[in-house]
Amino acid sequence: MSTTAPAWQRAVQHRLFWPIVALVVLLAVNTINRPSFLSIRLQDGHLFGSLVNLLKNGAPLLLVALGMTLVIATRGIDLSVGAVVAISGAVALSFIASSPSPDSLTTVLVAAGIALALSFVLGVWNGFLVSVLGIQPIIATLVLMTAGRGVAMLITGGQITTVNSAPFKAIGSGFWFGIPVAVVLAGLVFAAVALLTRRTALGMLIESVGINPEASRLAGVKSRSIIWTVYAVCALFAGLAGLMISSSTMAADANNAGLFIELDAILAVVIGGTSLAGGKFSLSGTLVGVLIIQTLTLTVTMLGISPSVTPLFKAIVVIAVCLAQSPKVRDLVAARRRRAAPTAAAAAEVSA
Repeated sequence: MSTTAPAWQRAVQHRLFWPIVALVVLLAVNTINRPSFLSIRLQDGHLFGSLVNLLKNGAPLLLVALGMTLVIATRGIDLSVGAVVAISGAVALSFIASSPSPDSLTTVLVAAGIALALSFVLGVWNGFLVSVLGIQPIIATLVLMTAGRGVAMLITGGQITTVNSAPFKAIGSGFWFGIPVAVVLAGLVFAAVALLTRRTALGMLIESVGINPEASRLAGVKSRSIIWTVYAVCALFAGLAGLMISSSTMAADANNAGLFIELDAILAVVIGGTSLAGGKFSLSGTLVGVLIIQTLTLTVTMLGISPSVTPLFKAIVVIAVCLAQSPKVRDLVAARRRRAAPTAAAAAEVSA
């Protein structure tokens, strides 16, 4: 007799089953509330619709969550990504505002380059504190989380800096071949990270450091370099997210830009099945988690519920998905299935 479980049982046991179910339920609720929710239209060669807006608005969160996934896979955490988002936007807009030619593509490229370079340096600093000095990640990144917005305020002079630059606006509101630029950039970054971590040994090395740093070091893995790298990359992605967010509003708000995005990123990573204890990570799970967080935020808005209540719904969804994914719940379901199998077999013999 074959012991292979039916396809539906294998599907239920997959780590992404319940997150995908939660996402489908949210999409269904929005579709019932607004039947045109899933419709996408082509206007002036550009794609428009609720789904397109969902992807565009979720692009910055996806970038931050990708970096967070790599950091968490090494048993770390980065609470400073929200501050890096604010600093990146402040640096870019301040440079453009002070330039005599804000509409120049060269000016925008230089501003973006400076912002990303500074974000990378901040990530290197976090990595130095964690990998070289041995400071606990939550403490090391809490330093920049606390001081980062103050740095952004110093850069903007305590004011909300605004600019009028068409090339810069294209980052958050432009289109490439009919697709929002933010979605294209986030998709390219996601594809690059997936290729590097799943088609090379990098992903395995990151997981080995997260599972057992000492054993990986004894095996010849340069765990310090890997930890240093993931923090730098995480901050770099947060810097790019900061450019997207500030480009969407054409303003640098040091107090509110990227506020609590680090918490949403951690929630997305956890929903996607990546363990906070480090080791195995899932980029596809992180993508699903980001879509759930973004769709939930949109759902609350479309249902006319106050945005201040959104954190409550996020907590409910996270708890429900994590409970469904928990090993104890899976063991209980598997045990019930094993008890039901002999009963079903006996019933079949009697009927025969």
